[in-house]
Amino acid sequence: MSSAPDRHDQEHVELMFLHALRALPSSEAARAARQVATCAECAREMESLRPIIDTFVSWPAEVLRPPAALWDRLAQRIGADTSGTPAAPSPPQWTEPDWKDVAPGISCKVLATDTERQRVTMLVRLAPDTEYPPHRHAGVEELHLLHGELMIGDRKLSPGDYNRAEPDTEDYRVWSETGCTCVLITSLQDVIL
Repeated sequence: MSSAPDRHDQEHVELMFLHALRALPSSEAARAARQVATCAECAREMESLRPIIDTFVSWPAEVLRPPAALWDRLAQRIGADTSGTPAAPSPPQWTEPDWKDVAPGISCKVLATDTERQRVTMLVRLAPDTEYPPHRHAGVEELHLLHGELMIGDRKLSPGDYNRAEPDTEDYRVWSETGCTCVLITSLQDVIL
């Protein structure tokens, strides 16, 4: 069983998170589904993540995705302008965003940005023994811990825990001894103290 930890490295954990978020291209989603079907640990991971992901009622990215009827009207107009048979354009493929190192030990992967509401949805990863800078919340902040442990003040979060911070509140100490990954939905106007 010495190979088990190698199979569940950071890349593997990230794959499971993205699969739970339904954020993988179909080719990778099929591979992740096969992995879940053949790996008991992956199945348990997915079982623990599913209720968290299911709590998301809507994603800001949906606002930006044009409806199918718009694609059809566009195809009709292009067909009429070229005197040809309308061909429905294939919808744009979602491309996996890259992790960006934003500070030593802190990486983010932006999933969606809603500039109208000044909100961002992202995955945030803290390396072991890393502190997030003290900050003031400009709006409601919602955090779902996916992996590892996270301390917010004197509250210890474990995988599956949820934390909500109200506007104009401050977090002076946010850190992880183990390293962690979370889904963070927050304001674009938070202030680093």
